[in-house]
Amino acid sequence: MGSAQLAFVAVFSPLAGFLLSSLGIKPLGDRYSQIITCLLMGMAAIAGALLFKLTAFDHLTGTYPLLSWINVGDFKADWALKIDTLSSTMICVVTIVSFLVHLYSVGYMSHDKSIPRFMGYLSFFTFTMLMLVTSSNLVQMFFGWEGVGLASYLLIGFWYEKQSAGAAAMKAFIVNRVGDVGLALGIAGIFLLTNSVEFDAFLPALTQMSVADRPELVFWGHSFDAITLVGVLLFVGAMGKSAQLGLHTWLPDAMEGPTPVSALIHAATMVTAGVFLVCRVSPLYEVAPIARDLITFVGATTAFFAATVALTQTDIKRVIAYSTCSQLGYMFFAAGCSAYSAAMFHLVTHAFFKALLFLGAGSVIHALSDEQDMNRMGGIYKLIPTTYAVMWIGSLALAGIPMFAGYFSKDAIIESAFATGTGIGDYAYWIGVIVAFLTAFYSWRLLLLSFHGKANADDKVMAHIHESPMIMLIPLFVLSLGAIFSGYLAHSYFIGDFASAFWNNSIVLPASTHDHTFPQWVIYAPLVAAVSGIIVAYLVYGGSRKLADSLKSGLSILYTISFRKWFFDEAYDALFVNRAVGVGQLLWKRGDAGLIDRYGPDGVTQASIGVSRILSAFQNGFVYQYATVMILGILGLVSWVIYTSM
Repeated sequence: MGSAQLAFVAVFSPLAGFLLSSLGIKPLGDRYSQIITCLLMGMAAIAGALLFKLTAFDHLTGTYPLLSWINVGDFKADWALKIDTLSSTMICVVTIVSFLVHLYSVGYMSHDKSIPRFMGYLSFFTFTMLMLVTSSNLVQMFFGWEGVGLASYLLIGFWYEKQSAGAAAMKAFIVNRVGDVGLALGIAGIFLLTNSVEFDAFLPALTQMSVADRPELVFWGHSFDAITLVGVLLFVGAMGKSAQLGLHTWLPDAMEGPTPVSALIHAATMVTAGVFLVCRVSPLYEVAPIARDLITFVGATTAFFAATVALTQTDIKRVIAYSTCSQLGYMFFAAGCSAYSAAMFHLVTHAFFKALLFLGAGSVIHALSDEQDMNRMGGIYKLIPTTYAVMWIGSLALAGIPMFAGYFSKDAIIESAFATGTGIGDYAYWIGVIVAFLTAFYSWRLLLLSFHGKANADDKVMAHIHESPMIMLIPLFVLSLGAIFSGYLAHSYFIGDFASAFWNNSIVLPASTHDHTFPQWVIYAPLVAAVSGIIVAYLVYGGSRKLADSLKSGLSILYTISFRKWFFDEAYDALFVNRAVGVGQLLWKRGDAGLIDRYGPDGVTQASIGVSRILSAFQNGFVYQYATVMILGILGLVSWVIYTSM
């Protein structure tokens, strides 16, 4: 099969799985839904892997039209699959991780009452993400963008009987719409500037504009550099989807969905869309340095913020969720430092070890009868040794310990920040080192609280602790291989000597960090920080944990700020939510109940009844009366014409 056929199979197999699983064929049962969705996702994963080989190594790239879509005046946007190294990398990662999540879900959701719906939603989620990464223009990408938003709403609120799940789904949907306003304005701005939304057309046009007279756009009454403005607007969209500081509040609440959903959202699909977008339009950001500096600052600050919050959370899934937010910050500040290849490298390695951590956490929750509070865990590492081992592997990769995947990609990002030689680059570098320490600390805090120390679960729960079934463990084994080897195997191609041939102009490549001679302390600082974080975590949580209690009381203000997530939710409630509720209540009580209900329906009803009674007097069936009314009407009309003409 050629690259076009493989791309078609990889992208549309999940859609077929969604349709076949969601047709409501109840006589076939839940097993049918599980088999058909897993089988088709397996086909997509195989096709995605073969496609990656053809594009990245054999350089068989191209844009393959599907159908004509919009053609109005100068505006044209067709459906097509844009296949290059960037898109095939995303296809490969998304399909493989999604296939493993589908397999895992067979065991994890085995007792759920809505298995076909869940499996169908997973496949739909995967399809919309694949449409996003293979789009040839911004409008088609926007379809996939909104599709993953819809799918996340359905999956986060999958257990809709729970009020918290419905609220979390709504929160994710609304916060993402805020970011989508920026994305939509950015798309409109690009069309205004270049008369095109096709990536292959507007990116060269913007690059050419940047070396001539840079155009300006008026926005909110002020004049801005047009290229910088559209770059910022596109990044606002990326901030919402990838949960950057300010638009991050939906991400931890997304844990209300089933654990396989968390793994899929946080590892390979929705949250990586923003990073993909920035890398896809990297030529734009190379001629918009102010927008790039903004990305660096927001990304680095997000990495630090989320890491500090993860230090104190007690829900095992929320700790990993804030870890995702922090690691996305790494990816963004890498892109802001023009290290787009390093950002994509970390996206790939992170997909493996973060999916491993989420599914491993799901295995812990499964063993403890759905318990998620780490304070009610402990003392179980001998009871579920396989899960314990894979959580260690995921944590080592996340912390950036040598020979694990995160070591290669995270260190490349931190070094790229130092290599910029700018003030914003230095800020990102030191934040990266600090976050490396915090990441290692909260990762081992999670391990120690969850698996070590005394058992804090109820005796009834402890008596039923068991290892997960093999259908759940097999995906963990495969992801463990990715968490161990993906960094080492991909290093030379993503950011090393073969990077130029590998990426084949699908993204802008920076000057190689190999061209820089770094001081030894720059190279080893992230590793020292990570090892120090592990040691400190053992000192605080490895024994009686009296030191942890002392620190909690001694640093109560800092602990409260971290535990309350820097009070972002409270601030948003005061600034936006409560005001919106107040306006709604005003319109309800004063407008609906006070005005319409009081004067509207009754008054209108009585008036209409009175008018109808008068008119009904003329509807008596006598022809002479109808003629009289007609004559009077004609006389009145003639009189009015004569009067107005005088």
